[in-house]
Amino acid sequence: MILKLKTAVAICVLAASTGVLWADCGIETGSVRILTNDFAALHAIADGAETCASDTVEVTRNQTEEHKNIQVPALTTNPATYTVAVVATNSLVPLLNDDLVRPLDDYVEKWGQQLQDSQLIRVNGKIMAIAFMANAQHLFYREDILAENDIEVPTTFEELLAAAETLRVKGGMEAPLASNFMPGWNLAAEFVNTYLGTGNDFFEPGSAKLAIDNADGLAVMQTMKKMTEYMSQDWATYDSNAQKPIWEAGEIALAITWGSRAGAYIADDSPVPEIAAKTQFAAAPGIGDKGIPSAALWWDGFTIARNITDEDAEASFRAMLVGISPEVMAANADAAVWLVEGYQPTRAATGVIANLQGGARPYPMLPYMGLLHTALGDNLAEYLQGKESAEQALSDVTAAYTTAATEAGFL
Repeated sequence: MILKLKTAVAICVLAASTGVLWADCGIETGSVRILTNDFAALHAIADGAETCASDTVEVTRNQTEEHKNIQVPALTTNPATYTVAVVATNSLVPLLNDDLVRPLDDYVEKWGQQLQDSQLIRVNGKIMAIAFMANAQHLFYREDILAENDIEVPTTFEELLAAAETLRVKGGMEAPLASNFMPGWNLAAEFVNTYLGTGNDFFEPGSAKLAIDNADGLAVMQTMKKMTEYMSQDWATYDSNAQKPIWEAGEIALAITWGSRAGAYIADDSPVPEIAAKTQFAAAPGIGDKGIPSAALWWDGFTIARNITDEDAEASFRAMLVGISPEVMAANADAAVWLVEGYQPTRAATGVIANLQGGARPYPMLPYMGLLHTALGDNLAEYLQGKESAEQALSDVTAAYTTAATEAGFL
């Protein structure tokens, strides 16, 4: 899969062009049925696509955090339940494996002249998705609370944990830290982020054989366990949606969460403007002495279902182009790090760009990475809850992954 994400974002960061104005939708008939994740940037895109609705064009959406679980069965039916699946780096792979999305080359040639080459996700030479934003998890911090306690912005996990200890002892915050440690997909993503920061690879070169049961894997596990010591006792319930309310309540001063949420934390209409004004962003902390931000780089984009009529496919592609137009981007500049012509970074993009500048690594786009992600999500919580050793947890992950990869034919 060819996507030079760092180059793509660098181009957007440096570009100052205003972009080409988009024409009216021009869709005569069709049904546009969108499945997406649920956060501000994707709401803006769906809102833009819905402007194409008319008496003869239907535009509907389902925006849910369960989208990854829904997309394969929903696109397998014929006709598919949705015409558009908004995907991220990893969630495109299952759709490709089952041949559920169609090539977009003809649509790009006919209607997508405004798209930049960096937005075109090519697989085996064919355009299979259109990227519109970059994303990554990074550090959120309260600059006022850190300053009051003479704490520098942490750049490593060692510094992060030391800052959390100072906030507990000196600042009177019992649980000053939060991250997305909900067992399942979120917890697995935290392991992946941190392991990427070691500079090591997840698999043996040229193989699907797992290679995380090592000193780096143990260091990641131990780091995650130490983080829970400075989190709320409810840490296992925290995902991205759960973090924002406790941030706005002033209960935490350090958090690791998604850059796509940053704009909402500092929005003009924040219910706590005094906290929004003091919220800042930085690169994800590094682990050890590698100096690599512990964060996977992601892109988000859209695909068009295969099992739908050509009329609905064309209508869906054109409506989504309106949804990711420079006009929508300009009106929602804080909502994402946009891979759209004319994008100029805002304060909300600080953390993602800091990850890029620090050399953060992309989430591995391998057909068996999803099996590892599932194995991690199913087998890490017991260690973090003190019910087994880190060695046993990594052994459990390896066994679960090996079984799944063998059944799938990768081993």
